[in-house]
Amino acid sequence: MPKREENDTKMPAFIADCHLGKLAKYLRLMGFDTLYFSQIDDDDLASLALEQNRIILTRDKLLSERKNIPVLLLDSMETKAQLQTLISHYRLKEHPAPFSRCIVCNTPLQVVEKEKIRHKLPQKIQRTFSHFEYCPHCDRVYWHGDHYRRMQRFLDSVLED
Repeated sequence: MPKREENDTKMPAFIADCHLGKLAKYLRLMGFDTLYFSQIDDDDLASLALEQNRIILTRDKLLSERKNIPVLLLDSMETKAQLQTLISHYRLKEHPAPFSRCIVCNTPLQVVEKEKIRHKLPQKIQRTFSHFEYCPHCDRVYWHGDHYRRMQRFLDSVLED
């Protein structure tokens, strides 16, 4: 199981249950340490939350009624409304470091020189962009293209409402 980094213990950290994969991605975009498992037993989820000081985010009413574990039941099925609930409930308007985590595996990203990852980039991206970030765990490369701008607009709309 992934461990929570020591320097991240001041900000809330989350575990999104199997119903909240898209929410997990957006929390990672906002810079929040968020685990997500497409399948995990509720007991294992609860143990991990207690062990790593994480808040379980769920749409499962039975899981939310468990005692002695930090859990938040999210009623809405829409990602935007879920994010707004979290932002309001945990006062997350000032997120720590947007676009600093891999949206797939939650690993903190590292700035990388273009020359080191040029072989991974399409020709157009090589010509157009000069700033890149890299996930050392899952080997993904990120840059601030159209997808980045769409996600930024979505996050801006979440924070504006």
